[in-house]
Amino acid sequence: MTRAYSMDLRERVVGAVLSGSTVREAASQFGVAVSTVVKWTQLKRATGNVSPKKVGGHRQPILREQAHIFIVQRIAEKPDLTVRALQAELKDQGLKISHDTVWKCLKAEDLSCKKNRVRKGAGTAPNSSLPDALASASA
Repeated sequence: MTRAYSMDLRERVVGAVLSGSTVREAASQFGVAVSTVVKWTQLKRATGNVSPKKVGGHRQPILREQAHIFIVQRIAEKPDLTVRALQAELKDQGLKISHDTVWKCLKAEDLSCKKNRVRKGAGTAPNSSLPDALASASA
């Protein structure tokens, strides 16, 4: 992740604009984007300083408690549900939640969700013979 520009650069760029340079001239002179100069100038006028805002931090989970409980109950009732099936059931209840959010809920509860129990492995058995059509074509 990139870091914020230095306070020195921010102050020099905004100082150039406030002293009469155009936004484009200041951007070209200091090697930053025009949009960056505009944002810094707006920030200076609104707050009086150009210090960067906080980057990153904790995001609150978007899954409501009732949906979390629903997912846990559904897996207890039917352990072979897929994540997509759980997502579809939540959508039927009016909750639009991403498949990743459902997966994180399952992981937080230390539950597993099978992708597809019906699906078999790819390929043929190691000792299987070629079908008749292929055997006659290769001869």
